[in-house]
Amino acid sequence: MRAVITVIGKDAVGILHKVSGICAGHNANVIEVTQSVLQDMFAMIMMVDISGITSDFSVLSDEMTALGKSEGLAIHCMHEDIFNSMHRI
Repeated sequence: MRAVITVIGKDAVGILHKVSGICAGHNANVIEVTQSVLQDMFAMIMMVDISGITSDFSVLSDEMTALGKSEGLAIHCMHEDIFNSMHRI
């Protein structure tokens, strides 16, 4: 099982560190990351293996949302099943 995490907001030091730290705290393995800084805007997409997480997925997602609020970022954590359902025709 995998999850897609997106982060968008004003660039600052440590964003990748904070997001990946939450993943590590839940035993979610970061598989792939792509990020860009466009002028002063940070954008990142992260694919995470959640098959071994030590909590409910909702707890991981809620922590990401809380981090986003505290850092002024839009962080969204979506389970792969929902992502695939949304893009199925």
